[in-house]
Amino acid sequence: MDTQKIIESLSPNEVKILPYLNEEVKQISVKSNLDITSVLRALEFLEKKNIVKIFHEKKKIIELGVNGIHYKKNGLPERKLLNFLREKRVVLFEEAVKQSGLSDDEFKAALGVLKRKQMIELKNGRIFLSVNNELVSKKFPEENFLDFVPVDYESLSKEQKEIFSALQSRKGIVQIKDEKETTVEVSPFGKEIANSKIKTSNLIEQITPEMLKKDSLWKGKKFRRYDVTSKVPEIHGGKRHFVNQATDYARKIWTEMGFKEMSGNLVVSSFWNFDALFSAQDHPVREMQDTFFIDAESELPDKKIVKAVKEAHEGGVAGSKGWGYEWSENEAKKTVLRTHTTCLSAQTLARIKKDEMPAKFFAVGKVFRNETVDWKHGFEFNQTEGIVVDKNANFRHLLGYLKEFAKKMGYGKVRFRPGYFPFTEPSVEGDVWDEGRKEWVEMIAAGIFRPEVTTPLLGGPVPVLAWGPGFDRMLMKKYGIVDIRELYKNNITQLRKMKYWVKD
Repeated sequence: MDTQKIIESLSPNEVKILPYLNEEVKQISVKSNLDITSVLRALEFLEKKNIVKIFHEKKKIIELGVNGIHYKKNGLPERKLLNFLREKRVVLFEEAVKQSGLSDDEFKAALGVLKRKQMIELKNGRIFLSVNNELVSKKFPEENFLDFVPVDYESLSKEQKEIFSALQSRKGIVQIKDEKETTVEVSPFGKEIANSKIKTSNLIEQITPEMLKKDSLWKGKKFRRYDVTSKVPEIHGGKRHFVNQATDYARKIWTEMGFKEMSGNLVVSSFWNFDALFSAQDHPVREMQDTFFIDAESELPDKKIVKAVKEAHEGGVAGSKGWGYEWSENEAKKTVLRTHTTCLSAQTLARIKKDEMPAKFFAVGKVFRNETVDWKHGFEFNQTEGIVVDKNANFRHLLGYLKEFAKKMGYGKVRFRPGYFPFTEPSVEGDVWDEGRKEWVEMIAAGIFRPEVTTPLLGGPVPVLAWGPGFDRMLMKKYGIVDIRELYKNNITQLRKMKYWVKD
C-alpha cells in the first residue's frame, strides 16, 4: 500500500484526529476541537483506508428521570416521611398526610416502602415508628443507588438490579436508555501513518473560481487525492410525504381523463352526508359508533332541494316507495365530520346546470369514521371519489372508467362482482390482482346512483356513474405496508427510504 498516496488523501479532519487515535471518542473530540459527529465521520474514512478498525457495542445505561434528579437532591419521599416520624414517633394518619410535605402519590409510595422495610406500623388510624434513631439515620440502598447513576445495567449485581426494578416501577425516578459505545483500534498500517511526517498544508482541498482565473493559485501545488469509490454519508433532501405524492398522482390521473376536481369542507351537515344520498334517518350508520358528530347545528340548503329529498324519503320517486317514515329536518341539521367524499358528489349534483351536462368530477380527500384503531382500521383515511353525469352513460362505461383508473395506478388485472350499496343500483365491487402476493385484493366500490338520489338533486333520473374506493388501501398494497398506522407514523427513517412507485 502506498503510504504517501494515503497521506495525500487525508482530509483536514482526519489529520486532526490522527494523534489521538488511542483515546476514547469523547477525548478525541475534545483534543481535536471537533464535534462528535465530525470525529465519527473522520474515523469512518480512516477505517476505509485500513488505518483504524471501529467497534460498536450497544449498552443499556440507567439514568435518573426528572423525579430521580429531584429526589437525589432533596431526598426520597420515604426519607422525608421517616424524618417527619422521627420527631414524633407516633402520629395520626391524617396529620401525617397534611404535614409531611408530600403529595398524595408520594405519601402512598413512601408508606408502602417503609411498611415493606418494617420501619413503621399502622394501628387505629395512627402511624408508629418501629425502629430506633440509628436505623432511621442509616442510608437506604435506594439512596446509595441514586448516587452512582448513570451506570451500565450489565454491571449491576443481582441485589442492585432488584433495587433498580423497584425504583423503575415508581414514576420518573430511573429510566433505561440504549446507547451505542464506539471504540477504535489502530492498525499497524495506521501506526505507520501516524508516525509519518504529514504535510498537507500545500494540498488543495477544492477548486475555487479564483483558481480558474489565476494559474498561480494552483500551479506547482498538489490536490488532495479523492477516492471516488468510497461510500460517503447519505444526504436526504426535503421531499413531500409519500401519501401526498400519491394523492397528487391520483389527481393527475383523473384530470388527464377529463375530470374536474370537487372540493368541500371536512365538516358537513347530515343532510349532505346522509339524507341527500337516500340514507334513512334511522339507519345504524348514522349512530355515534360510526360517525363523529359536532355539537353544532348546520343550515339546510335551498328549500326546493330539501322538499325534494323529504319526498324521496317519505314517499319515494320514479316508482319507488321511499322509506315510508316522517322525515325530520332537525335530524338533517346535525353536523358531522364527513364519513365519505360522496357528500361532495351530492353537493356537486345540486349545483350543476343542465347546459353543463355531460360532466365528470372527482375528489381525493380525508374522511372520518368512529372506528377502533388497529392494523387495518383508522378513524381517518383518504378516499377517492368520482362521478360521471351523462344521460347516455351506462354500466359498461362505469366498468371502463374503473379499469382505466386501476391500470394507471399500476394494477393491470381487474375483476368485478355484484355488490350492494345504499345509494347505488346496480352496484359493483372490484378486485385488483396483487402480483407480489399472488392474490386478488378488494379495492373498488361503485355503482349508478339510484333515482332517489338523482331526481331530487338534478330534477330527474339522469344516469350518474359513481365510485368511492378507499385510497389508503391502494397505497398500502403499492408500498407493501401491512399496518395502516404506518402510513402516517412519523418514522423519519421510513420516510427517507420510502420511494415513490410511480414512473412518469
